[in-house]
Amino acid sequence: MAKRKKQLPLLEKVMITGVGSEGKAIAKVNDYVVFIPYVAPGDVVDIQLTRKKNSYAEGRAVYFHTYSPQRAEPFCEHFGVCGGCKWQHLPYDEQLKYKHQQVIDNLTRIGKIEMEEILPILGSERTVFYRNKLEFTFSNKKWLTDEEVKSGAKFDCMDAAGFHIPGMFDKVLDINKCWLQSDISNKIRLAVKAYCLSHEGYPFFDLRNQEGFVRTLMIRSSSTGDLMVVAVFYYEDKEKRESLLRHLQEQFPEITSLLYVINEKCNDTITDQEICVFAGKDHMIEEMEGLKFKVGAKSFYQTNSEQAYNLYKITREFAGLTGNEVVYDLYTGTGTIANFVSRQAKKVVGIEYVPEAIEDAKVNSELNGITNTSFYAGDMKDILVDSFIKENGQPDVIITDPPRAGMHDDVINTILNAEPKRIVYVSCNPATQARDLSLLSVKYDVKKVRPVDMFPHTHHVENVVLLEKK
Repeated sequence: MAKRKKQLPLLEKVMITGVGSEGKAIAKVNDYVVFIPYVAPGDVVDIQLTRKKNSYAEGRAVYFHTYSPQRAEPFCEHFGVCGGCKWQHLPYDEQLKYKHQQVIDNLTRIGKIEMEEILPILGSERTVFYRNKLEFTFSNKKWLTDEEVKSGAKFDCMDAAGFHIPGMFDKVLDINKCWLQSDISNKIRLAVKAYCLSHEGYPFFDLRNQEGFVRTLMIRSSSTGDLMVVAVFYYEDKEKRESLLRHLQEQFPEITSLLYVINEKCNDTITDQEICVFAGKDHMIEEMEGLKFKVGAKSFYQTNSEQAYNLYKITREFAGLTGNEVVYDLYTGTGTIANFVSRQAKKVVGIEYVPEAIEDAKVNSELNGITNTSFYAGDMKDILVDSFIKENGQPDVIITDPPRAGMHDDVINTILNAEPKRIVYVSCNPATQARDLSLLSVKYDVKKVRPVDMFPHTHHVENVVLLEKK
């Protein structure tokens, strides 16, 4: 007989005192730290513990005795279930304070960094409908909310079009309205769903059993007015596929790129799949300061276009370019930063792991008549070696924008050997950035720090740091 799991205790009338690094709020009970989602500092709640470790616990609020004055009314009907936009219950000004503090805490506690100047966090002018890209999953395993379960209602249709529930790879929450991308995104998703449910032969995908027809839908929009839709199917059925795509074409004439993918793999990623054009162009055009950027279905582009522009302006300002510098742009992606700073530099060298991204970067230089850039594809630690620097010139400035895991030790050592005058470090993870800054501190001082909020209503924050050679 299976051993029954021991019920963890209920903590009563606990005051929430702060916000943790992963976006959960913090309470202290007898010097014991408890992490709780969807509550605000100042709330007094009963907490049902869900996990208990030696040094901390996790729980959920089951009853509110007092609501904090530092609260906002969540605007999304899916708040608390979806897993995205977890800070809607905090006023935006408060969110910015916590993000700013998170950056300072990481740099001082993890990196033991001394900072000469910490500039105020740059908030996002748009706090809803700010994303330019969303991906929706079509699944026959609809996630039922607590209210739906308690209602005891029988659900004839378990099809859902929306987002995966955190921690549930095959369960999808049916989304009515998402506030992340302009409302055309909601209209297109709901139109695809309605068409599939009202016509024979469009079963939503079953990820666990690997069966069904309609898999995912990606919608991308650009500041120039381009609109890209990528429909992904499990197998080819030309008649049914064309019928659905024609319907979309007729209903939404504003779509400039209507693309599709036949993905027969187990997982939903399309980075290794062929993108087919049904109608329109195979790409969108983004624009920034008169520079044009070609964005394909697989291209990486910052998902908050307006804030990306602000982020790049801060990066360029920190770089302090006069027109005479050799600049290395590490983890260049599709060359957005490299091309953006090229007018103020003598030469820009971009390095990126993904070969397709490097091809995009070259195209973007050509598109804008930029001739002082060169791009290289490969693993950063293998490419950025002393012989590469000898061949491409000693960098005066290095701009680095690594993934969440930060930079490999070999890359840091090569940077230290190259000894550029300035390093501008852009990061989406201040914790790993702090670790890397600590390693660079043997030769560099942190001169300026500027957090940038790219993702309102989430705990995520970007941070730009200027380092100068000692």
